[in-house]
Amino acid sequence: MSSERTAGASVGAAALLAVWEAGLAAGYARRALLLHSAARPAADSEELLSVPVGRRDADLFALRRELFGERLEVRVTCRQCGEEMEFALGVRDVIGAGTAEVADGPLAVEADGWTVRFRLPTAGDLAVVEASPSADAGAELVARCVLHAERSGTEVAADALPEHVRQRVAQAAAEADPGADVRLNLACPVCGHAATAELDIASYLWAELDAWARGTLQDVHLLAGHYGWSESEILALSPLRRRYYLELCADA
Repeated sequence: MSSERTAGASVGAAALLAVWEAGLAAGYARRALLLHSAARPAADSEELLSVPVGRRDADLFALRRELFGERLEVRVTCRQCGEEMEFALGVRDVIGAGTAEVADGPLAVEADGWTVRFRLPTAGDLAVVEASPSADAGAELVARCVLHAERSGTEVAADALPEHVRQRVAQAAAEADPGADVRLNLACPVCGHAATAELDIASYLWAELDAWARGTLQDVHLLAGHYGWSESEILALSPLRRRYYLELCADA
């Protein structure tokens, strides 16, 4: 991926490289937080960790559009025939489908004598669950988000909810925060098999940032060796000028 693709981005090349370097040895939640900090540079970690997942992902989609453009390329393997499929869609199409629409305030589920008040899962909740050795991450995530639960007037601990109630809470949370789990309905062009593919913007954007960072460091290596410039001097060049100097190096 050419470093030119970050032309016009408000996040500078040096800052992006710092995000990439900090996330190399990190897990999913930490990388997502680093990317979110690039999208919201004025916010501290505590604030970012309190953001509902769908709203965080809307910020990441916006950052992706700013850094690498509108077009998203999604590759999926058909489970029916094994065909490698490639689809293209726009960031605005994904956001327009509900990614940025997140319910505010506590929510409630009432069913079969149960009343459960809960909040939407946040980035911080995902980080805690990722770090937890629990075998049932879904149940742990629901328990973290339950504010109050009772059955027929008797209070019940959040981690003691039966499976069917947890599923109702999880379903209600997904409906209130549709951008937290973006799924694409696809059809294989070879066999026609219908499939659903998850689009995890945090993982998608990290993969793009990783490719961009490695390409940018290669550019720095070549230009520093040819001209004797420092990394900061090279990164300060516009992507267009940097590409031109690289072409001159190749012709030399």
